[in-house]
Amino acid sequence: MNRTLFLAALLVFPAMSAMATPVAEKPLMEGKPYAEQRLRIMSDLQGGEVYSEISAENRARVVDALGRIDALLGTGGHANLPEKDKIAVFNDQDLVNTLLTQAREDSRLVCRRERPVGSNRPQNICITVAARRQARENGADALRDLRISTQKVENP
Repeated sequence: MNRTLFLAALLVFPAMSAMATPVAEKPLMEGKPYAEQRLRIMSDLQGGEVYSEISAENRARVVDALGRIDALLGTGGHANLPEKDKIAVFNDQDLVNTLLTQAREDSRLVCRRERPVGSNRPQNICITVAARRQARENGADALRDLRISTQKVENP
């Protein structure tokens, strides 16, 4: 009886947690007022917290895409646009959503309890996802360079 209950709980709880995980809202969504969304995006870009890991190049691409959307929408709105312009607006919205979603994910702060070298006392170490990825890549590159240099010494 206990084993059956345990197996049922083991199967149900992961499914429930997957359903409870909130889906992140896209920065630019159709159906919401564009002007409000643009102001929120621009303030988040200026603030530097939500999109702290966005590169200068991607920031410029987002601002340019928002400018193109502004120029196409003007005051008329999405419904009055010709089909060609609707496609251009959709493509720019997709570009903005892609770049900002990636920047938001990279800017997420992840904290872990780690023991520094030479100490037994754990500390909270908080690093963004992008910084953690960069450190991992730098470590892998250093290890690769070390292997190559030791192979050159062994095989002159």
